[in-house]
Amino acid sequence: MMMLFLLFLSLASHASSSKEQHVKSIFILAGQSNMAGRGGVVNDTLTGITTWDGVVPPECLPNKSIFRLSANLTWVEAREPLHADIDVEKTNGIGPGMPFASAILANRASSIGAIGLVPCAIGGTNLSQWERGSFLYRQMIGRAKAALLKVNDNGASMRGLLWYQGESDTTSIEDARSYKARLETFFGDLRLDLQFPMLPIIQVAIASGSGPYIETIREAQMGIDLLNVRTVDAKGLTLEPDRLHLTTPSQVRLGEMLADAYFQLIPSTTSNNARRNGHPCLIIHFVIGLLWTGMTT
Repeated sequence: MMMLFLLFLSLASHASSSKEQHVKSIFILAGQSNMAGRGGVVNDTLTGITTWDGVVPPECLPNKSIFRLSANLTWVEAREPLHADIDVEKTNGIGPGMPFASAILANRASSIGAIGLVPCAIGGTNLSQWERGSFLYRQMIGRAKAALLKVNDNGASMRGLLWYQGESDTTSIEDARSYKARLETFFGDLRLDLQFPMLPIIQVAIASGSGPYIETIREAQMGIDLLNVRTVDAKGLTLEPDRLHLTTPSQVRLGEMLADAYFQLIPSTTSNNARRNGHPCLIIHFVIGLLWTGMTT
């Protein structure tokens, strides 16, 4: 019996190690509920209980080249809902993470390899809860670093942050007016703490909100003008009956839009040339990192 138990542990360890060996490109998923995913989540008006309908579109089906970092910091096959063990206080459904990864892999010109998604989004959070030093910020940085550490010997790299947040900041005029400056600070802090000053960031301009200052937040998001930051506009995508969360088809479309933005930000030819020429982009990031460190010390 003991031999069988040890054999099981060995096989489990090998399986986990095998997953880690495959991950080449890591993306952080952070923000609030529309990043965590509420597509297909319905509220029973009689009981008040929310449930996910369990419908998984083709773009969100498991793929042998898409992994996710679980809550206990192990790489597992990515399946919907991606944030089930992260945003544990809420009912999770379809989000943009899986369709994003599927669209990235579908681009044959890309040499990005197997994708590792790092879910960090928590529903109902405002930007102040993501500020440097907060629990959510420290958890996100810790998960990102753990993701890299587990594949450090595999030539894997952090490819970017997908950020969708702002609905909760529409309730306060003070929060809305200060949003742009606070968001720029957040992006800067994130890059500094990950030691990646040019980390690609793709944020989503909100399509809905909890309060009356939606347009103020949208203007702030659309006004972000930082290097290697792109904004994808969710306005016009269909919402669930709650008028706050994106439907499953909208989440699929958003994921595809995020992938398009990523390829515009980092053309596929760049990754191909980097592979042929000894990763010159890494040298560029190293030099920029030195300059960044000099400016901030």
